[in-house]
Amino acid sequence: MRFRPCIDLHEGKVKQIVGSSLDEQGQSLQTNFVASQSPAYFAELYRRDSLSGGHVIMLGPGNEDAAIEALAAYPQGLQIGGGISPENARFWLQRGAAKLIVTSYVFPGHDFSLPRLRELSELIGPDRLVLDLSCRPQGEHYYVACNRWQNLSSLRLDADSFAELAQYCSEFLVHAVEVEGKQAGIDSCLLETLARHCSLPLTYAGGIASMQDIEKIEKAGKGRIDFTVGSALDIFGGKLLKYEDLKVFC
Repeated sequence: MRFRPCIDLHEGKVKQIVGSSLDEQGQSLQTNFVASQSPAYFAELYRRDSLSGGHVIMLGPGNEDAAIEALAAYPQGLQIGGGISPENARFWLQRGAAKLIVTSYVFPGHDFSLPRLRELSELIGPDRLVLDLSCRPQGEHYYVACNRWQNLSSLRLDADSFAELAQYCSEFLVHAVEVEGKQAGIDSCLLETLARHCSLPLTYAGGIASMQDIEKIEKAGKGRIDFTVGSALDIFGGKLLKYEDLKVFC
């Protein structure tokens, strides 16, 4: 179990937002934190502390220069996501990304496209590809949310879907959309689903607000599920968790 650090970029700045509030118009955006430091500052911090496998997420357009800056500060130490497609995949690998996180490209029209996932996997290799399966509950199951988490796809997270998807990537990133950015506790039911059905490395995000939450992740995931923390972390203006404590924990 590892702490995977993050650098979320919005309008060229490092921010922490409530992810489900990010719509195309931006009128309902809820921002928890805007950093005065550059993206490179956080990337260099993670590099200094040997925290690899974190992710840079471009939340909308206008973040390319900031992302390039972060990758240059920690080459091969960070993954990148946000608008990844076959057209720009090699560009981001050449800029120093360790892996590419794919989201919207494989959900055209709000529905999952296996041919698109296969295309990207064949282009860069499954070992360089991370599949974002951020999701919401519907009834007794979880379905992947797309279009900035505003729409549910038909892709249900279960044993069959994980087994099929695992052929085309090397790990998964899963945000619990209902609790992401709210600092109010984790989605324990989702964690149990992930631990039961997923065999690949996986990073959970969403609602982490205490060391007790992290211990719950470790227990539910049997030590196999990594985690990332955003708004609750002190380096992002949070009051609930200290970066130094997470570094020591890991």
